[in-house]
Amino acid sequence: MQIELNAMTRERLEQSLAGRPGQFKLFYDTEDCGCNGMLVIRIVSGPSPTDIVFQTEPFTFLCDRQQEMQFDEVMRLEAEAGYPAYKLTSDSTLFGSNIRVQDARS
Repeated sequence: MQIELNAMTRERLEQSLAGRPGQFKLFYDTEDCGCNGMLVIRIVSGPSPTDIVFQTEPFTFLCDRQQEMQFDEVMRLEAEAGYPAYKLTSDSTLFGSNIRVQDARS
């Protein structure tokens, strides 16, 4: 898998790290949502035992290997101008808009 990032998205993700080490995890959060899950981007300190690293530049991206099949081979992550959210798309799918970053680092 691969995520393409434009300049504004790279800048916003860098700001989210706030100068601290971290990795970005694509995660379908199903807790308390009453649905199939909402896509979030979690900042984590490192991968969990079930995570796979699928990209390392310009940031490290991971996902749980059980959720990997939810995503396409090539995707685009775009920051929303004037709003603290992102949109994840591919040539065939809109995975989510209004995607938020959650800092889950310890």
